[in-house]
Amino acid sequence: MNVRKGWRQRRSPLIGALDQTAYGDLLAAVPAPHTGAELTALVGLLTVPGKRIGTVAVGHSRDAPSRAAAEAFTTAWEARGGTVLAVVDWPESAASWLRPAVRLTETAPDAWVVAAAPLGFAQLARRLRHSTDWDPARTCAFAALGDHRLPALAGDGTLHGLRGATADGGTWEVHHDAVTGLPPAANTP
Repeated sequence: MNVRKGWRQRRSPLIGALDQTAYGDLLAAVPAPHTGAELTALVGLLTVPGKRIGTVAVGHSRDAPSRAAAEAFTTAWEARGGTVLAVVDWPESAASWLRPAVRLTETAPDAWVVAAAPLGFAQLARRLRHSTDWDPARTCAFAALGDHRLPALAGDGTLHGLRGATADGGTWEVHHDAVTGLPPAANTP
């Protein structure tokens, strides 16, 4: 199991009600259906020459667009010869996020792929950082998590290094608490 040894919780990593009030529509957001360009860009982030990523664990919210994106990624990854070690889902609200966090990390994949609504992922990411060896810099996500408000919602440095794809085939990355984006490559359809 990848739970940090000796970890002592001083305070809950759950996002409090006061934290949630500042984020309005981000908390109720259901991801838009993924696009082909987005899926291609996401796979591209994981197949950069020089990187040896063969195994992934896929996590997703339980909403229909996130589930469909996770399935599409799994199909595309396996068609390239990659291995999906685990597919883990989670609700938008939970009393504890430890079970999905452990399930997502226990197979020790080369990378993680996430298709999720922002609030549930922010909650899960906090638990992943507090309780496991999860590394956001080894994680790629679909467009819904590229929102500039998500790093602040997840908390101080929780998502630093997280990368993802945009619906038009561009990419984004979290640097500390800011999200920066790049347009699609010129040769991307």
